[in-house]
Amino acid sequence: MCGRSTSITVPSGYTKLSWHDEFDGDGAPSSANWGYETGFVRNNELQWYQSQNAAVSGGLLTITGKREQVTNPNYNPNGSDWKTTRQYAQYTSTSMTTSGKQTWKFGRFEMCGKIPISKGMWPAWWMLGVSGEWPANGEIDIMEYYNGKILANIAWATSTRWTAHWDSSTKAVDATWAAQYHLWRMDWDSTKIDLYVDDALMNTGNLSAMLNDTNGQSPFLQNAYMIVNLAIGGDNGGDPSSTTFPQQYLIDYIRVFQ
Repeated sequence: MCGRSTSITVPSGYTKLSWHDEFDGDGAPSSANWGYETGFVRNNELQWYQSQNAAVSGGLLTITGKREQVTNPNYNPNGSDWKTTRQYAQYTSTSMTTSGKQTWKFGRFEMCGKIPISKGMWPAWWMLGVSGEWPANGEIDIMEYYNGKILANIAWATSTRWTAHWDSSTKAVDATWAAQYHLWRMDWDSTKIDLYVDDALMNTGNLSAMLNDTNGQSPFLQNAYMIVNLAIGGDNGGDPSSTTFPQQYLIDYIRVFQ
């Protein structure tokens, strides 16, 4: 577990703190670090993503999931895309991304946070490679939660478009566990990726074994950006209809050492 920390120590094997957000101050998250996804985005999720559900106060980033109706400006009752055939969203949340602002290749990545685990909640902290179509760009889920378990996943391309090889590891968690702050970590170098929670190794993958079927190359030898989001429902999140809102995903800090 991790606590509220004011001092930063560069870990052994690394030379510098290359990027961090301690979420100090009050107001919106730093525009130098973060942009936002908007609307319906992926996985048939129920929430409408908007920037105003993220706020910084008291040294924390809070992403709030709300039950509220939002009109879909892209509504088309005759369309074939789920993003346009829904007239309304019944939930809102935020998905923050460093895409176009900050990217990294290799290092130690740490997040101290507290996640919501009520029914329908799907919080995540993950990374995507900057080049290539998913999943050939490579996906790393340093933290993901749904349906009673946290997951540590690595994904790359099969020969079928938009279909991934998944290297996944899971751990069941309960309300007592989720009431505490926890430390998620990735150690990533030119040979492997190690994913931890509270310094316990959850998953490890050798880059030489994670090669795209499409081109025979590893997608994990390029720069990647990070996403922090709270999804609701969708393909994996579960049914949030019995959940009391608002729900909050709290982050004390995110740090990158290289």
